[in-house]
Amino acid sequence: MTTDSVTYTPEELDRDATFYVAGHRGLVGSAIWRRLARAGFNNLVGRTSKELDLKQRENVFEFFAATKPRYVVLAAAKVGGILANSTYPVDFLSDNLRIQLNVLDAALANDVERVLFLGSSCIYPKFAEQPIREDALLTGYLEPTNDAYAIAKIAGILQVQAVRRQYGLPWISAMPTNLYGPNDNFSPKGSHVLPALIRRYDEAARSGAESVTNWGTGTPRREFLHSDDMADACFYLMEHYDGPQQVNVGTGSDVTIREIAETIAQVTGFTGETLWDTSKPDGTPQKLLDVSKLKNEGWTAQISLEEGVRRTVDWYHEHIFDIRQ
Repeated sequence: MTTDSVTYTPEELDRDATFYVAGHRGLVGSAIWRRLARAGFNNLVGRTSKELDLKQRENVFEFFAATKPRYVVLAAAKVGGILANSTYPVDFLSDNLRIQLNVLDAALANDVERVLFLGSSCIYPKFAEQPIREDALLTGYLEPTNDAYAIAKIAGILQVQAVRRQYGLPWISAMPTNLYGPNDNFSPKGSHVLPALIRRYDEAARSGAESVTNWGTGTPRREFLHSDDMADACFYLMEHYDGPQQVNVGTGSDVTIREIAETIAQVTGFTGETLWDTSKPDGTPQKLLDVSKLKNEGWTAQISLEEGVRRTVDWYHEHIFDIRQ
């Protein structure tokens, strides 16, 4: 779906305008907030989930009417790894649909000029041709372990496209690959693979454990992007890109789960044995994004995987007593 009726020329955003970052405490939202602050935005607005539950429609509309943001990044979402997605598909579908509908409908009702909706690379078919191009969307079956979350994010993309066609607003969508970095979720039951591995190996190193056991075979390939790179890409897209098609955001390269486990073991100082529980699911065999569209727009990732892991482990050590459990 790429039909578009928008006439808009991307330009430098007004640093004095009200800019709402939905999900500003999370992995992506906090990185975007930091990037915008560095760029000189002086009227950033954020609310914690306790201050504003985005699932409560009336409250969201009241918030937008009161703050009147000119720009919005929708980074708020219920997220999790294979275990969480497989165990709570209703929550992942319902919560994310409500968050998206409320925020995007309120933004439309209050004439928000520029919206960036953030999705996930899991929107693409399980067996999409690698690397995955943007036009692979809706061309095949989804990965069953996270299909509920994927459907919600696909709905968000289509809503952005619908707003462009019906109302002519220059809203855009970006689909990041697997993200990691400060403010990630390191909980054993709710985290994605990289933060889960960091916690597992760090705890093993601290306790002197002889072995660590990971899920699956270790052979699936994954692409990882540091959240600071993601934030920089989001900011770049808001000032340089306009179009109905979602834009893939990644590094353009991937590694096996086994390789990332080895890197994390080295960085955390774990010297024991790594075991693999092959009775547990691997998930999608490979998920590498084609980022040529983003590169053609003029942006590429800057933080290497090893450097990003080191930064994240350092942050984890600094916040080990107040991270999400």
